[in-house]
Amino acid sequence: MKGTGVMMAALLLAATPVAAQEIQIWHDLGDNGVAWFERVGEAFAKEHPGVTVRSLSFPTDQWFGRVIGALNTDTAPDLIFNNYERVIRVQTQTDRIMDLAPVLAAIEDRAFLGEDDLRVATYDGRMIILPVQRVQMAFGVRKSWLDAVGEEFPETWDDVKRVAAKFAEEDPDGNSRADTFGFALQAARPRDLIHMLDLFTFGSGLRHTLIDPEGNITIDQPGHAEVLEEFLKTYSTYGFVAPDTINHSFTEMYQVIEGGRGGMFRVGDWNVNKWDGQDVLAGDFVVGPWPAFAEDREAAVVIGGMRGVAIPENAPNRDLSVAFASFLLGLEAQQASLEKVGAAVRTDLDISSLSPRRQTFARAEYSLTAYDFPESIHPFYPELEAAFHRKLLDGIANPPSDWQAFIAETAGEMRALAATLKQ
Repeated sequence: MKGTGVMMAALLLAATPVAAQEIQIWHDLGDNGVAWFERVGEAFAKEHPGVTVRSLSFPTDQWFGRVIGALNTDTAPDLIFNNYERVIRVQTQTDRIMDLAPVLAAIEDRAFLGEDDLRVATYDGRMIILPVQRVQMAFGVRKSWLDAVGEEFPETWDDVKRVAAKFAEEDPDGNSRADTFGFALQAARPRDLIHMLDLFTFGSGLRHTLIDPEGNITIDQPGHAEVLEEFLKTYSTYGFVAPDTINHSFTEMYQVIEGGRGGMFRVGDWNVNKWDGQDVLAGDFVVGPWPAFAEDREAAVVIGGMRGVAIPENAPNRDLSVAFASFLLGLEAQQASLEKVGAAVRTDLDISSLSPRRQTFARAEYSLTAYDFPESIHPFYPELEAAFHRKLLDGIANPPSDWQAFIAETAGEMRALAATLKQ
């Protein structure tokens, strides 16, 4: 009888369904992100029966408030997902992001993550995200315009200036109107203008646009000064941009690009799918590294950010959170990330269905260099950048007779301000 009782208990246990568990991840990727996490959640559930992954997408400003509030009140979600610098902001205001270095160390298949990926993922001595999606930004040029003016993709800055002049003067779109510009750029706010300068600086093989990790101002160093001078002339004396570009932010810059008036422009990996569409650019653009300014520096595509998954220290289902975070670096989750969001970190994905431009990003065909996120090192950086922006706008609006003197003067002002802000 005893044996029969044990057998019956075992049968009842086997017949009892596994208690359902739900883990939540909060992000700001919109519908594409929801679709991605839904697909990944279904795959994860095959390895973890009874577990449901629920993703919630919020506008970025709301995401900050909800995440910071939840972590500080012990009502945290299981995971959060966003750009690295946004997770830094959460960490600085909560100090409740888990160190994921041991989690990464336990993942055997991680050789596709490079030194820059891991550096970007680390803040204040801890790995605050597992890198999941590189945010790559390349240099884009209208292909039909190049053909119209008899040029190839520009590789050096001299090439760029020659091509930009032709784009502005030779009617490359063939509409018999003087409505085309060499570049589509932006300048209205600090992150508009300085972000553009970041891309030209890092893309040309230099590091640290304005300030280095030790607090040294870099803009008057020879290589940096050359890039900065040419960058400012592009907005002003060269006449390569629309006259009101000084007032352009992301929206206006995109209107110039998508309206077919800009010949050269920034292309993010997230832009390509839309710009391949017949209603936008119909794939009429090629992408590559940013212009080279010196033979001894390799031009590159810029990793302008890294999206990743973070785990609150007060996550409700911590073990499952770790398992799901690790799962996001696996082949199936990365393939879904590439297809649904347009970015990933693995290099062994099936890209056969992607357009040539999407394949360029997926293969990471060119040298990659990562932006340094000075705000993660210098808390005062946003204020310094805002002052730098005001100075550069003045130079663009009122071009000086001596740009080198202007840059030297600006560097001195930035050093004095940085010294004050450090106190």
